[in-house]
Amino acid sequence: MARRTAYGETGRPSVVDRFGFWLSERRIRALVGDATGKRIADVGCGHRARMAWPFLEACGRMVLVDLTLSPEVKSHPKVTAVEGRLPDALAGLPDASLDVILCNSVLEHLSAPQAALDAFHILLAPGGVLYLNVPNWRGKWFLEFSAYRLGLSPAEEIDDHKAYYDPEDLWPMLVAAGFRPSDIRCYRHKFGLNTFAQCRKQGDAGAAPRTR
Repeated sequence: MARRTAYGETGRPSVVDRFGFWLSERRIRALVGDATGKRIADVGCGHRARMAWPFLEACGRMVLVDLTLSPEVKSHPKVTAVEGRLPDALAGLPDASLDVILCNSVLEHLSAPQAALDAFHILLAPGGVLYLNVPNWRGKWFLEFSAYRLGLSPAEEIDDHKAYYDPEDLWPMLVAAGFRPSDIRCYRHKFGLNTFAQCRKQGDAGAAPRTR
């Protein structure tokens, strides 16, 4: 059954979720760096869009996409709020209109992940960068143990997972979406339980940063 609520819309995130979010946020904030004037999208941002808030003051524009968004999120003057199911919700956004796309722990929930990656490439302006985090197959064991045995993660979130992605699974999908191999950095992080990808759209002489 297709989910009807965004992450964080009901209930408080678990300790495991909050720690995982902190690890992702720490890396993404370091990689994005100075957000001044940038057009940023957080796709699958969650009901309250916690990842986006640190960038709102400096960014030029923020696009937030999820099934539902809180009134606080939607009322912010810099926010373009898009409520709907991925990847269809991205169809109304202009091509080449974003400098940064964030996608944190979202791809594993999608029935059409390749279509979402294809859309990310189309939406990025030349030189724009996608930052994507997804649990891998080692992370599957940890998440299921935490949810089903220890009760430390919401079982309904784990039951909604459609796939897991090691770097060798995700890399060819990024290439198929249009990113050049030389502009993709795809590696394990979060104690080896997740895969992280940094992909720069062709059009800028600089390659994606090699930060580990």
